[in-house]
Amino acid sequence: MLDPVNKQILDELAALGAPPIHQMNPVDARRGDLILAAACQGDVPREQVGSIEDRSIPGPGGEIPARIYRPKAGSPCGALIYLHGGGWVVGSIEGHDEVCRRLSNQSGAVVVSVDYRLAPEHKFPAGLDDCYAAVNWVSANASALDYPAGRVAVGGDSAGGNLSAAVALMARERGGPKLALQLLIYPAISASLDWPSVREFSGYFVAVEDMRWFMNHYLRSPDDASNQYAFPMNAKDLRGLPPALVIVAEMDPLRDQGEAYATRLREAGVPTTLSRYDGVTHVFVNMAPRLEAGRKAIKEAGAAIRASFAQ
Repeated sequence: MLDPVNKQILDELAALGAPPIHQMNPVDARRGDLILAAACQGDVPREQVGSIEDRSIPGPGGEIPARIYRPKAGSPCGALIYLHGGGWVVGSIEGHDEVCRRLSNQSGAVVVSVDYRLAPEHKFPAGLDDCYAAVNWVSANASALDYPAGRVAVGGDSAGGNLSAAVALMARERGGPKLALQLLIYPAISASLDWPSVREFSGYFVAVEDMRWFMNHYLRSPDDASNQYAFPMNAKDLRGLPPALVIVAEMDPLRDQGEAYATRLREAGVPTTLSRYDGVTHVFVNMAPRLEAGRKAIKEAGAAIRASFAQ
C-alpha cells in the first residue's frame, strides 16, 4: 500500500496539470525539477548545516559547478561526492539541496554536490566524465576541504546512482581513487525495461515512456546501451569494487534492477547491503522533509557513510 504522505505529494504534483515528462522538451522538464523539490520540501524549514559553499572545480569540458556542504557538528570524517538524479537530462544542485544537507549532517562528512553536464546537449559520457573528474578533485584536495585524506565515498539517486556505480567501475579500471563506499539510491543500472517492477509500477512517479525518453536523450546511439559505463549491469566482472549500500523503493519501476545489481555485487564478493523501503515510490528520499521513510533512508545512508570511513 502506498504511504499516505507519499501519495499526497504525488497528488499535489498531479494537480499542477503538467504533461508527462516524455511529452516535454528538456528545458521545460528542467523547470519541473525545482517544482518537484518545492513539493518535497513543503513548508518544512531547510536543514541547517555548518556551512555551504558554491564553487567551480576543473573538469574535462570546462569548469564544473559544485556545492560543498559541511556538517553542523564536529570536524568532517570524510567526503561524499553526491551525484543528483534526473535521468541525465534534468536535475540540479538546487533540486537536491535538502538531500545533501541531511546527508552531511547524518554522515558527518563533507558533501560535494556536482552539477555535471546534462543531455541531450552533452550526451554520454560527458556527464560521467565530469563526475569522475570531480571524484579525483575531491580525493586530491582533502586538506583544502578539511577532511581526513583517503576517506572518500561516492553516491547518488536514480541517474546519479547509475553515475556513482559507473564512477566506481572507472576508479577500479583506472587505478583510483580508492573509494570507501558506493551509495546507490534506486539506481538506473540497466538499459533493459523488461523487469517485472517496470511493468507493475510504471506510472508511479515515473513511467516506462519517461525511461525511454531519458535514455534516448542520454545515449549517443543504441550501441551505448551495452557499454558498462552507461549501464553498469553490463559489466562482466564486479570484483574489487568498493562496498555498496543499495537503497530501493518497493513501488518503483527501477526496484528490480537495483536489487539485481546488489545480488551481482554480493556474488562478486563485494560487501553489499540492500535495503528495500516498502510503500514508497521513486524519489522518496527527496521527500524526506515530509516523509518518514525518506528520513530513515538518509539516516541509514549517513550511518553507512560514517562506518565506511572507519574501516
